[in-house]
Amino acid sequence: MKFYDHSWIETQYPSSMNTKSFATVATALALTGIFAPSAQAIGFHFTTNYTAELTGNDKWKGNIWLDSIEFDGITINKFSMVENAKIISNDLWTGSNTGAASADLGDKATVGLKQEKLTDSGAVIALGNLNLNSIIDTEDSGNFAIDVMFDQAVDNILVWERGQNSKLDIQAIDHKGNLIGNLINLPRSNNWGDAGYSIDTQEIGGAQKVSSIGLSLTDFGLTSSNSIFGYRMISQSSYQGPDWKILGTTDATPASIPEPATVLGLSLVAGSLLTSRRRNTAKEIG
Repeated sequence: MKFYDHSWIETQYPSSMNTKSFATVATALALTGIFAPSAQAIGFHFTTNYTAELTGNDKWKGNIWLDSIEFDGITINKFSMVENAKIISNDLWTGSNTGAASADLGDKATVGLKQEKLTDSGAVIALGNLNLNSIIDTEDSGNFAIDVMFDQAVDNILVWERGQNSKLDIQAIDHKGNLIGNLINLPRSNNWGDAGYSIDTQEIGGAQKVSSIGLSLTDFGLTSSNSIFGYRMISQSSYQGPDWKILGTTDATPASIPEPATVLGLSLVAGSLLTSRRRNTAKEIG
């Protein structure tokens, strides 16, 4: 496992980058035992419990609802969902398999959207629900950086990746919109856990298996005194196009509260799209 080359993102986003140096991060990880030569040096495995609305040959094409997750003998069925998003950078879509991140959903899914020229609101509609068949799709050589903010503070995040062959970089964001903690370079998703289901979306020609990984405050070099309200999700051209979904487990005792006027400069999208298990009406945009 290696950590992210900060020079690339500092060049792309000099005004917003606020991270530790590689040496500091590596030292901190070594001291906490997180930094290790294994492919799965960080994060935790969890079990995904879901309900597929369709059956038979259409099972992986329809809505696939997240019911709960299990880890360390605990079952969690309430989640924080993406409420706001800001696209920091995204390769331009000019037709066909160009660009980077876009919104995608199952061939016969009814919640989510298909949107090639991804907008902030489109990212929220794709991620802000419990349909595991509503995702952000990335072209194989695409570069993006997208900030996603949750409706509540989170103490763990849950990431799913379709195809089991891609990488992602992730960094935490606090209630003021600052990047904090370690910038994590996840290993390829074939080194994550098997999520136990597949999805067949409009961008692909058949069902593909999904991987999953959980990340805690400790993985980011943070403690319970820190409150996390969002994450920056990053892909580079060598990451083979991560196709991902993200949710959070709710932090019951956040150290801070959001400041709506300052967090990323974002406005609420579509009048509170999210409630814990609201199943939104599908939309088709651009």
